[in-house]
Amino acid sequence: MTNTERRAAEDKARRDDEAYDREERKSVQSHWSDKTLGDMNERDWRIFREDFSITTKGGRLPTPMRTWDEATMPEQILRAIQKVGYDKPSPIQMASIPIGLLKRDVIGIAETGSGKTCAFVVPMLAYIMELPKMTDEVAAAGPYALIMAPTRELAQQIEEETVKFAQYLDYRVTSVVGGQSIEDQGFKLRRGCEIVIGTPGRIIDVIERRYTVLQQCNYIVLDEADRMIDMGFEPQVVSVMESMSADNLKPMDEAEKIDGAGLEAGEQGTRYRMTYMFSATMPASVERLARKYLRNPAVVNIGSAGKTSDLIKQVVQWVDRNNKPKQLELVLSQFPDTQAIVFVNTKKAVDHVYNLCHKMGYSVGGIHGGKSQDQREDALKGFKAGEYDILVATDVAGRGIDVKDIDLVMNYEMPFVIENYTHRIGRTGRAGRQGTAVSFLTSDDSDIFYDLRELLTNSNNPIPPELARHEAAKVRHRVGVVKGKLHVRRSVKWFAILQVLLTPPTARALTRGAEFSLGAAVPTSGMWGSGSRCWSLGCKV
Repeated sequence: MTNTERRAAEDKARRDDEAYDREERKSVQSHWSDKTLGDMNERDWRIFREDFSITTKGGRLPTPMRTWDEATMPEQILRAIQKVGYDKPSPIQMASIPIGLLKRDVIGIAETGSGKTCAFVVPMLAYIMELPKMTDEVAAAGPYALIMAPTRELAQQIEEETVKFAQYLDYRVTSVVGGQSIEDQGFKLRRGCEIVIGTPGRIIDVIERRYTVLQQCNYIVLDEADRMIDMGFEPQVVSVMESMSADNLKPMDEAEKIDGAGLEAGEQGTRYRMTYMFSATMPASVERLARKYLRNPAVVNIGSAGKTSDLIKQVVQWVDRNNKPKQLELVLSQFPDTQAIVFVNTKKAVDHVYNLCHKMGYSVGGIHGGKSQDQREDALKGFKAGEYDILVATDVAGRGIDVKDIDLVMNYEMPFVIENYTHRIGRTGRAGRQGTAVSFLTSDDSDIFYDLRELLTNSNNPIPPELARHEAAKVRHRVGVVKGKLHVRRSVKWFAILQVLLTPPTARALTRGAEFSLGAAVPTSGMWGSGSRCWSLGCKV
């Protein structure tokens, strides 16, 4: 090689290096939102996940979808999504739908109002599209998919959403919940349906009465799984899971290999059962259930478990109990252009606040566990239709009730545990819309002080001075179990909603869902298993 040729080669190599450096700098400087899917590199995906607070674990997983067009899903489902008005996917949808389309088991943990229903319904519909059409002969083996939810209202909300997404697929969706004729529900099941949605107790009822079987049900969703366990439904959930064929479970020792092969191939077929578990929190009891029934699950976490949405402005007001009515009127007057949900703890309080709001000139609806299913449905439908300015409710409406354009949620009475507070205020700040949660706090609410102070701190919301300096807000209560005799005193009522260990005579004396007057009001923070419908006795230790 001559000197001229050598210099020319060196010049070309230098120009190539400079061009490569320019492209590399351009790639680094460009934001992921300016790139096509093919141009995304590992750094871009890391920044994308950080931008949407997405964390995942569970081995090799597909990349999230940034837009609906990037998801490889059937055209009929995409059309339905567009018609429903979902312009862009939420973080939980971005991360979990591509995983679900590969037929992986998924544990999804996301704040309330994040779009979890769409996240498990879309993969479910895509899965059912690969199966034979539901003829009378096929229907004899039961539905293709089952969704379990803790409350009637949530089950019916999921049914409404599922029907919207399946509107171009001609699928039959049946809900089975209490408070309605089981014979009518049984008729629909025997006629055949692709998807069944219901509460654990009623699902067991229709199975025991032989209205349906789960022989070919290979897609199961446990929505608000923590709530189902807290409400004491774990035996029913386990019973339903055991009613399904175990032959379709992935072998425990081969699940990772099977999932890896599915990722390489881009699909996994319909042979194995898929289990979805979605919730806002993931306590140990739910993790135990997941270990038993899920195989090599992908865990998708949006933000922090149990975290409130950043779109919710939380205003906690320290008030005197006697001043609550006046303060309620003041707060409602500050939000004249929106509907509001007002939460209380008891049936009696629902009636009290209902009357207060009615006297203020508002149109009001009320729901609690003591009302019939038809009354509860009428109140919710009226509220959604705009017939009522205010809905007064107990925690029966704290989960899954999705009403658009709710800018105000109020806690006229604070709940007993922080999980219920999280789910109450989650009725606003949904689907990217900002909202406000106003809570009345009194000295009687000391059991929640510590957890509330921690939650307000972590979410960068102001803490009332009275709460900040209160002793109960500085140290989490330690609680022990009282065994033995139940002492009654009329002046103290304690609506405990935690499950604890009691001696057999005491346990038999307690009726689930009843109200008891206990000898002493005791802190419940930190007790075992929040949210149970069993009554508890406890004391400081």
